[in-house]
Amino acid sequence: MQTLDNGMEILLNAMKKQGGNYDTAAIERAYNISRAAHEGQLRLSGEEYFWHPLKVAEIVISLGMDSESVEAALLHDAVEDTPITSEDVRRQFGENVALLVDGVTKLGKIDTATREEQQAENIRKMLIAMAADIRVIIIKLADRLHNMRTLSAQSTRKQLEKSLETIEIYAPIAHRLGIRAVKEELEDLAISYLDPIAYAEIEEQLEKNREYRDTFIESIKSRIKERMGDSVPNLSIEGRIKSIHGIYRKMYMQNKQFEEIYDVYALRVIVNTVTDCYNVLGLVHEMFRPIPGRFKDYISTPKSNLYQSLHTTVISREGLPFEVQIRTWDMHHTAEYGIAAHWKYKSGISGSDERFEERLAWIRQLLESQNDVEDVGEIVQTIKTDLAPEDVFGVTPKGDVISLPVGSTVIDFAYAIHSAVGNRMVGAKVDGRIVPLDYQIATGDVIEVITTSQADRGPSRDWLKMVKTSEARSKIRAWFKKERRPENIETGKEEVERALRQANIRISEEDYENLIKDLAERYQCSTADDFYAKIGYGGLIFSNIVPSIKDRFRQKPQKDIASMVSDDEESASPDGVVVEGIDNCLVKLSRCCSPLPGDSIIGFITRGHGVSVHKRDCTNVPKDLSLADEPGRWIPAHWSVTRSKSFCAALQVHAIDRDGILVDVSTAVLNMRIKMTAVSARQLKDGNCVIDLTVCVEGVEHLKSVISKLSAINGVLSVERSVI
Repeated sequence: MQTLDNGMEILLNAMKKQGGNYDTAAIERAYNISRAAHEGQLRLSGEEYFWHPLKVAEIVISLGMDSESVEAALLHDAVEDTPITSEDVRRQFGENVALLVDGVTKLGKIDTATREEQQAENIRKMLIAMAADIRVIIIKLADRLHNMRTLSAQSTRKQLEKSLETIEIYAPIAHRLGIRAVKEELEDLAISYLDPIAYAEIEEQLEKNREYRDTFIESIKSRIKERMGDSVPNLSIEGRIKSIHGIYRKMYMQNKQFEEIYDVYALRVIVNTVTDCYNVLGLVHEMFRPIPGRFKDYISTPKSNLYQSLHTTVISREGLPFEVQIRTWDMHHTAEYGIAAHWKYKSGISGSDERFEERLAWIRQLLESQNDVEDVGEIVQTIKTDLAPEDVFGVTPKGDVISLPVGSTVIDFAYAIHSAVGNRMVGAKVDGRIVPLDYQIATGDVIEVITTSQADRGPSRDWLKMVKTSEARSKIRAWFKKERRPENIETGKEEVERALRQANIRISEEDYENLIKDLAERYQCSTADDFYAKIGYGGLIFSNIVPSIKDRFRQKPQKDIASMVSDDEESASPDGVVVEGIDNCLVKLSRCCSPLPGDSIIGFITRGHGVSVHKRDCTNVPKDLSLADEPGRWIPAHWSVTRSKSFCAALQVHAIDRDGILVDVSTAVLNMRIKMTAVSARQLKDGNCVIDLTVCVEGVEHLKSVISKLSAINGVLSVERSVI
């Protein structure tokens, strides 16, 4: 049984299993210091807090990381949550461990206004720390993995937020680093919270077929081994089941039934040499009928994370399709441990240092692409795009293969070749045929970029809306920033004036100048022209900051606003309700109708409980007040003009009971940047389902906007306001 009393024994057993040379004395010293520092602290689950750093360290060991990484994993929360300082760590464990602890700790210490800004700053910090020492992110992935394993103790909203962030950011990072086991477990854990119904259905299907599946896989393994005989030395065959998230993506994104997924069952054949890989492929195709279009050669064309393997899907004599993956031992180590193989097998994999540097190139590229971008939403979106797990492979006329995210256009392809090629691009041919510039590349496309010899020719601003990769977007902005400053300034001014006009913001010339001056300082611009230029070349999306400008001038005590506010406004309740003729009384919003700003309301004087506020059309409010039992207790009320509080509103979503519907609804709410305090779902007998959720909104108009966006989700039949 694992207890904290034998915690060090847990780590020693893990290190013994991994082999290699560990500084056991330093690790034990870190263990003792961290345990003592966290003494008395508890997690939300009620267990002792030190279990968390202990388990993170155990995961780090399982990935084959070095002693310094294990020490940092044990200490990663101590600097943030205990009296231990960075200087203490540096003095006792050295500079490297102190930097690792500092890198991991800083990721959670950002104080920003919104969840999206928090996420963007966390990602930026993470990328900077990764570029300095990649071990930071491996420790952070281990930290996130253990947090996801224990997420059940958190609130529903925290579960959804953490799961969404995990599946959008951390799992793709694990993919880019090639750490398959961590990636798949993070995805499976995230989807279990984001769409528990679909997760349970897939899990049930896998469990139902377990006995037959195990027998089938063992049978296929035996037949392949018998066929290979001694012709392929050092042969190893493993059975593998596709991850729940992998099955989920195919069922949800490709609208397939479970039985239509051909690679649920898979065999992994590991051999000594590349020649053996292709020999085994030929023998497998002799034994089983290959399915056309299901062969992929990732040995000659590795994935962006340097994954290499042959993939083929064949049909057994029982008529059951299954996938076979064939790779060398070196490829297998890289596929399983990714970047961590640099530490686990650094003395055994040839050319590992060169491949190690190649793996880090995308981190530096991501950092460089954000140098001129201030818009938080775009930072998050471009990072998610560049971390996307799916790639396409375009081919130059000379046969060079270029890997890009799915959805990339020929413009992205041109800039991936070289910035000069992209800047002078005027067209493109795919397989010899002229295509539009927004043509999205498919794997295998042979792409010829057509360029101009005119030196003053450059990209179009419209390209910023077409490109997929941050690399292309960054290079286009860089060109405009350098070559078109006067034009950028004018474009920026026009954009500011247009956005303010569309938002119906009317301010004096003096206020306008002060506004631009303040915004220029906020976005690190020396002058107003620099600020306009940044908007002009796309470094800042002005329309995204207009809401904060509206708030600023709404709060300003202008005469035209002040004149609208009656003397009674100063007596508004905390909920923003003004009860006419009564000051300083307790006011509460009635739960029978849950009124929101924008609803017509009325107050009812209760005995001993102040005034209860109802919607005017609430069933508990008489249509004709003169006919009420006690008409004198009904009193006029209205919403304060200067209210600033958000309000809880209940919604009931009726939808088709399809896989992914709950995660789509939850994701839509999170993307609207509104707080969701509760969510639940239930199935109906007619094949539909009902999702009940409670959200925080500013008023009726805001709620209408939320309802409109939820109604647009595929499969949603209706969205109705309900009672909390």
